[in-house]
Amino acid sequence: MAKQPAVYIVANRRNGTIYTGVTSSLRHRIWEHREGLVPGFTTRYACRLLVWFELLATMPEAIAREKQIKGGSRTRKIALIEAANPDWRDLYADIL
Repeated sequence: MAKQPAVYIVANRRNGTIYTGVTSSLRHRIWEHREGLVPGFTTRYACRLLVWFELLATMPEAIAREKQIKGGSRTRKIALIEAANPDWRDLYADIL
């Protein structure tokens, strides 16, 4: 997966702590989360499972989508995850 804007959600477990982010290189960014190389929230709460992502055409679109998701409730974020990934399967292998 070459550089392409994406919005993603990582979690530490099903219905656990979730984090929404944006990146231009999804594979690399998720690898950083999995390896604990990103200091801060995701490292502190062990958010290493890629449970949802969306690829977008441009970075401004990705940033706008991230803001939209972050502005929503936790219930809406969980609904977004479960609509595409009801088992909260780690999707990392899907982007390799």
